[in-house]
Amino acid sequence: MSAPAVGGGANRREFLGLFAAGSLVLVLQRGSALAQLAEPESADDLQPDLFVSLDPEGTVTIVAHRSEMGTGIRTSLPLVLADELGADWDRVRLSQALGDARYGDQNTDGSRSVRQFHGRMRQAGATLRTLLERAAATRLEVPVEELETREHRVWHAASERSLDFKDLVADARALPLPDVEALVLRPRESWRLAGPRPVRDVPLYDLDDLVTGRGTFGIDARLDGQLFAVIARPPVVGGSAKSFDGKNARAVPGVTDVVPIEASRAPHGFQALGGVAVLAQSTFAALQGRRALVIEWEDGANASYDSEAYAEALTETARQPGRVLRDEGDAQAQLAEAQQEERFEADYHVPHLAHASLEPPCALARIEFDGERVVGAELWAPTQNPQAAQQAVGAALEIEPDAVRVHVTLLGGGFGRKSKPDFLVEAALLARHAKRPVHVLWTREDDLGHDYFHAVASMHMKARLGPGGMPVAWLQRSAFPPIGSTFAPNQRYGGAGEMGMGFTDVPYQIPNLRVENGPADAHVRIGWLRSVAHIYHAFAVCSFPDELAHRAGRDPYEYLMALLGEDRRVSLEGVAYSNHGHSLDEYPIDTARLAHVTRRAAQLAGWGRKLPAGRALGIACHRSFLSYCANVVEVEVSKSGVVAIPKVWVVIDAGLVVHPERVRAQMEGAAVFGTSLALYGEITAKAGRIQQTNFHQHPLARMHEAPREIEVEIVEHDGPPAGVGEVGVPPFAPALCNAIYAATGHRIRRLPLARHDLSHG
Repeated sequence: MSAPAVGGGANRREFLGLFAAGSLVLVLQRGSALAQLAEPESADDLQPDLFVSLDPEGTVTIVAHRSEMGTGIRTSLPLVLADELGADWDRVRLSQALGDARYGDQNTDGSRSVRQFHGRMRQAGATLRTLLERAAATRLEVPVEELETREHRVWHAASERSLDFKDLVADARALPLPDVEALVLRPRESWRLAGPRPVRDVPLYDLDDLVTGRGTFGIDARLDGQLFAVIARPPVVGGSAKSFDGKNARAVPGVTDVVPIEASRAPHGFQALGGVAVLAQSTFAALQGRRALVIEWEDGANASYDSEAYAEALTETARQPGRVLRDEGDAQAQLAEAQQEERFEADYHVPHLAHASLEPPCALARIEFDGERVVGAELWAPTQNPQAAQQAVGAALEIEPDAVRVHVTLLGGGFGRKSKPDFLVEAALLARHAKRPVHVLWTREDDLGHDYFHAVASMHMKARLGPGGMPVAWLQRSAFPPIGSTFAPNQRYGGAGEMGMGFTDVPYQIPNLRVENGPADAHVRIGWLRSVAHIYHAFAVCSFPDELAHRAGRDPYEYLMALLGEDRRVSLEGVAYSNHGHSLDEYPIDTARLAHVTRRAAQLAGWGRKLPAGRALGIACHRSFLSYCANVVEVEVSKSGVVAIPKVWVVIDAGLVVHPERVRAQMEGAAVFGTSLALYGEITAKAGRIQQTNFHQHPLARMHEAPREIEVEIVEHDGPPAGVGEVGVPPFAPALCNAIYAATGHRIRRLPLARHDLSHG
């Protein structure tokens, strides 16, 4: 039985081989302390968090512990280490980490990889650099302070002498590890690979494999003797197979078994959904077998779920008083006292959304037995969170998480779906039953019908308007089934994290402000999707000012800047907030930075220029994942209502930027992703069943519908690194819809645009 090649990963024996005798190994343990520098005796003795090795040939090996799904994080974080070390990138090798809690957080979502590990990577690189410099100082008989590393050599400028890294391995291994406190990090102006102005452009580490088709994704993973499986899952969440007949399925050539899987019960967490699996010698045979199954379903408690009726009920909930989360001044009194002509209110709605990544969920599992007892499991999968997979698979197999080895392949898209490891649990359960490797594949129909859907949400906005049409009082409410409903019973309100995604942290300068949240029950599995609650909160919070501006007869950009008010740091005293785990001192809500990106986006777009009829600009700005982003969208709407997007301008301030090319790519991708969501993004349900089955019913933006041109400007800021991957999405839809109103007079308060007739005279 041979192990598959999966995205540069290694099994534990291969892993040890990366650090063969004679290599210099630097291990960074979880926490602040560096581990002892030593040559490992066995794979079990090697317990790294972040680490780098230098072999006698001079090759630097850096372990990438995050998942690569097109964001470039498998390149960007190692780039930081290599730059701090002074390595030649052409002599750097990456190895994909197994899932292991000792690496620290491996969950590649939440736009936090660089933010969480930038400092650790620099520390690791600086430690290895210090060892090499000290070894070179002894060899060259010069003070260590006179040395520097660059291009894989330690240089002494005064004598014009240098030593290659490979020449210093043996000497450096004999030195004691430097104290962390004594490390001197490179000044930013000396960075060559990472940072806002790299000397050398570094493409994705996996680029050649990706463009030539050699990259190994989860769907490609193979083991000798494996079976292929597809599963008929309950069409309604919480349902089960009342009875089934697998006789016809077993008769299909290539089918080896038909296996019932125990039904999931709420809260569903990362359990397998249950149903009936067909195991076969090929995916084709498994699919044919599944078609031949005869199943009678028991739909369960969610059988009456109707998304259209639910949307109406949710909007009504948002109109009613809810839990008060932020209350400044006395918005209630101000609104109660307002004359009719002073009041303005609007309701906004965003439907369920699906992840719909190009590569659907899939996983290959192999189980280890001691007699009949399961003692371990090994999986290969496109997972964003291998540690969650260890936990979920361990629980399902009743073994310790440490006995579950998870190899991370390349991911054909993720958007948050692949951080939820239910599909790995399915593969593990079936491999245990079959006692041979099993590869589970979700079809597109499976993916759309059984997703962890992004929450449907309704927002109610109300303002009392004073001089110049500016709000003197502002009330906003949202209601949505929370992510917590997937993991705990009786969860009906948004958590501090969800509410702090563009709602409780609203940055506008309003003397009387009130933020509330209403209850909502979940009838499907709710999960996070790229940008999470910012998607629906930004749609309302960035659309409402545009409505107020037009009502006041004012320019929307000028009105938005006035609403942001004076440069300040927004206080959330007395408000429950998460700020992604950081204090407001470290990552403040800085309206000056938000105003700056808004101003620059307007300048780049030539805001105020005259455009032909049916063509207009829309603007929106938003803080998310600790970064600041503004979008200006130029839209062209034909008289028959066909929408085209000639150009989008994006300005982002993400603090310290590690890989500018990847930031630009993420902003471009966000505009295209946002286009799909705005034009078509919608999942609906009738009788508990999801109505969309494939891309003919759930289209994505095609090339002629995507923005024709996307201009990105990255603000250079000396603040700490913040998020990037999700930041460009939230302001896109409101900017687009604001532009559509300016071009046609059609105000969009409910997404997607496909629901609306935008024809105009």
